[in-house]
Amino acid sequence: MPTLTGPHRDPRAGGKPTSLVVLLHGIGSDGNDLIGLADLLAPGLPGAAFHAPNAPARFSEAPFGYQWYARQPWESRGERVAAVAPVVNAFVDELASGYGLGPERCALVGFSQGCIVSLHVAPRREAALAGVVGFSGAMTTGDSLAAEVRSKTPFLLVHGEQDQVLGCEETTAAAARLAEVGVPVEAHILPGLGHSINQEGLALALAFLQRVLGA
Repeated sequence: MPTLTGPHRDPRAGGKPTSLVVLLHGIGSDGNDLIGLADLLAPGLPGAAFHAPNAPARFSEAPFGYQWYARQPWESRGERVAAVAPVVNAFVDELASGYGLGPERCALVGFSQGCIVSLHVAPRREAALAGVVGFSGAMTTGDSLAAEVRSKTPFLLVHGEQDQVLGCEETTAAAARLAEVGVPVEAHILPGLGHSINQEGLALALAFLQRVLGA
């Protein structure tokens, strides 16, 4: 059984999945908040299975929702991001193995805290994933990236110019860090968008996922 629980969607085309997309939600939310993306992406990725796990810990600042790591204390959050990485890796690997897929057939899509976790996890995996889409995130473990990078999973980073939760300069900085260590990355700052995902961002994500998954 998977190490995390949450909603999933079987391939729109039916039959055995030819690829896997794992959706990582933001803090205070759960897998149900992102599984709707599967319904929007599936027509363009008919062979993909989508899984949107709940993060492993209950949200510490409210009586509902989940978190990948606690936000406070702010100065040591990078350590907590690193601590949850084995949980995410185990979940992806367990699902992929169950479907008979290699890591090159698996992609991550993360929003906010889910993007932060994805930015840490993917470059440090021994075998590259097909790709990562990161919405409205930041890189909290950039200082150790050069010493810890193990693979060159391509990234698409998308951020709203009007984001008041995590400024869009975080994505610009994350993209620069990835490029410095040779990780393929493209970044898009979308005018007028806040801390959310819009149709333009979704279209960018679908085109990227189709490319890296060969859909």
